[in-house]
Amino acid sequence: MSQAVQGDFFERVWAVVAQIPPGRVTTYGHIAAYLGARSAARTVGWALNAAAGSHLPCHRVVNRRGELTGRMHFEGPFVMEERLRSEGVTFTEDGRVDLSRHLWIPGQDEAA
Repeated sequence: MSQAVQGDFFERVWAVVAQIPPGRVTTYGHIAAYLGARSAARTVGWALNAAAGSHLPCHRVVNRRGELTGRMHFEGPFVMEERLRSEGVTFTEDGRVDLSRHLWIPGQDEAA
């Protein structure tokens, strides 16, 4: 991926992340699919790493199993979980986000 294409893709990722409602999460894969690049979930992660320290709610992006794989890119190891819990996000007994309650899929009507 060229620098220009990557930069454009990163900006598109950031635009989607900015739309994730409080109390909801989405996955790297859902963002990639929404952007028409289903196999680019890893690149979505790189875009989020590049946005570290920004105003974007990057804490609302988890892996497909609801695991907080991006937590090491925050100010401390528990910041991501603390931010999600403060928004009312619940976790399963094994420490994963309860995707059945909190999953937000870009492009899908919330009323559906």
